[in-house]
Amino acid sequence: MVRRYYDLPSLTALAVFEASARHLSFKLAASELNVTPGAVSRQIKAIEEEIGVPLFVRLGSGVMLTSAGEDLYAVLASGFSKASEVVRTVKRGDRSKNVTVACSDAFASMWLIPRMPGFWDRYPDIAVDHLISDNSRDYRRAEVELRIRYGFGSWSDETSERLFDDVIYPVCGPDFAREHRDATAESLSELPLLHVNWVDPEWPDWDEVLRRAGIPHGAPRGRRFGKFFVTLQAAQANQGVAVGWHRLVRPLIEEDKLVRITDLELPAPGGYYLTWNDNRTLSPAAELFRTWLIEVCVEEPAV
Repeated sequence: MVRRYYDLPSLTALAVFEASARHLSFKLAASELNVTPGAVSRQIKAIEEEIGVPLFVRLGSGVMLTSAGEDLYAVLASGFSKASEVVRTVKRGDRSKNVTVACSDAFASMWLIPRMPGFWDRYPDIAVDHLISDNSRDYRRAEVELRIRYGFGSWSDETSERLFDDVIYPVCGPDFAREHRDATAESLSELPLLHVNWVDPEWPDWDEVLRRAGIPHGAPRGRRFGKFFVTLQAAQANQGVAVGWHRLVRPLIEEDKLVRITDLELPAPGGYYLTWNDNRTLSPAAELFRTWLIEVCVEEPAV
């Protein structure tokens, strides 16, 4: 058998593993690569046998990465990203006037996009592409230079710069608040609560909010939604109480579309950060966007 120069499994197998790890699904990886799930499974089995350790834990509902799988995925995602960027740069010729920024749907629609005219007015020649996703694994896509994240400031292979903190409190529609004017923080769990099925576990849910507030409660009940913005729309329609993030819901409160209910207020456990790849030099466009974003955050009133 001919020894490979870098002593690595085949590039095909590594590409199959990367897609499977990114999706945490053999089925979705197969769809992306236009092969059968069985072919994906065989490639993963072959690479596990070659390196001698399992990379995935097979579950009834999907797969999870082992610690070895996490390590391999981090290296491959970074390497594929850099290789892809080189190819894109060669094809495009000039990357100085283009930057791709990734953030969550809630942050994009309720904070970033309303402020973007200020950037466009200052830098009309810079093209800003937005990758909007509530799944942070999408942020590793090769074209993404800057990511705006909520969390605790530490992500593998990324430099992070804190943008701002936040506070959280219950919000609802004006009619709902009038109907429940006697509600207290201690009685919140008895009201219809509106939940968000966050992909990112670092965003606190109702259970964590009530626990941090020291409020005894059972399993929180209520309706569940896939996106924060839709949850707030349900709150505006007087369907229940949502967890409000001050930096995001402040305009809705100022417009009397939402109101605070009870005196409960907690500091968000994490913060908002701007991050980028440790091993990647930011383009001139990304540097301009980074500088502008920091200026905006400094100039805005504190929570």
